[in-house]
Amino acid sequence: MMTSRSRTSQHQAPTQPQPAGFPAVRPRRLRLSGAMRQMMRETNLAPSDFILPLFVRHGSDIRQPIASMPGQYQWSVDRLRNEIREIVALGIPAVVLFGIPASKDATGSEHYDGDGIVPQAIRAIKETAPEMVVISDICFCEYTDHGHCGIINTPGTSHFTRRLPEGYVLNDLTLELLGRASVAHAEAGADIIAPSGMMDGMVGAIRAALDEQGFDHTAILSYAAKYASGFYGPFRDAAESPPAFGDRSQYQMDPANRREAMCEVALDVAEGADMLMVKPALPYLDVLAEVRQTFPLPVAAYQVSGEYAMLHAAAANGWLDLRRCALESLISIRRAGADMILTYFAKDAARWLNGAE
Repeated sequence: MMTSRSRTSQHQAPTQPQPAGFPAVRPRRLRLSGAMRQMMRETNLAPSDFILPLFVRHGSDIRQPIASMPGQYQWSVDRLRNEIREIVALGIPAVVLFGIPASKDATGSEHYDGDGIVPQAIRAIKETAPEMVVISDICFCEYTDHGHCGIINTPGTSHFTRRLPEGYVLNDLTLELLGRASVAHAEAGADIIAPSGMMDGMVGAIRAALDEQGFDHTAILSYAAKYASGFYGPFRDAAESPPAFGDRSQYQMDPANRREAMCEVALDVAEGADMLMVKPALPYLDVLAEVRQTFPLPVAAYQVSGEYAMLHAAAANGWLDLRRCALESLISIRRAGADMILTYFAKDAARWLNGAE
């Protein structure tokens, strides 16, 4: 005769043997449904996290496609107004401006001209959408005839010195011009000045120039850790700014260096930077994370032209899903610690996040 215990065991479903020490906690329980996964999400992405780079040029009725950056354009100021209205409607709070001048010279003089292309664009944006945060990139590579980010050491000029190599960017003379350009753009209405040339002392020089002219309320977003990267190629097409000789490694950082980045960031903080930036973003997430952990200031990351272009190129070949991979790359930048992301995906990502296909 069967005992009660034996009858019970006869009707129980066989159980899968579990290894010794099998965990009581199963993380997959929290991935059971889309709603549950959303509840558990640690990092969120929204249109308000984005800053859209824009390229502006002289002329009228211009919306010129940039071949190496699908969906991006050079804009004339008149056509820029409607673009700004669309950006505002998508919930994107800020743009950063790059200018293509009417002419170039050795000192990039249009950059510090109050009637230059970027000051014109700033005024138009502020008239169209006063609430839009306008960031002006303060670098000289688009404006100089040699394509470098400041005054170069040139034989036959009054500033030439044999102590430095010919073609070397002269740091302290460039600082004076950075201050002049910053004031011109602040006078036009820029909310934030963003120096990107990696000159020593650039934040302090700009802060002093702005304060002296009464622009103590104008913030500085420093490209504090900007690397001499191979991911900038499409930008040089967009801004028409390839260097006429050499490269920019004499002032931009070696991609192999992380400790140096922390030194650069600390110097900019001490000089009065209000915000910090790491550029490029995806290849330097470790640097971004360390900056976030070390300094209490807001941190931006620039998802640069090459990052944007390579995703488009792979998607055009059917190798990956553009929407999925673009959003995945953006969330990784946020997860690493960026409070804001400069990205050419800003408009598309805003639409995707708002539910558009």
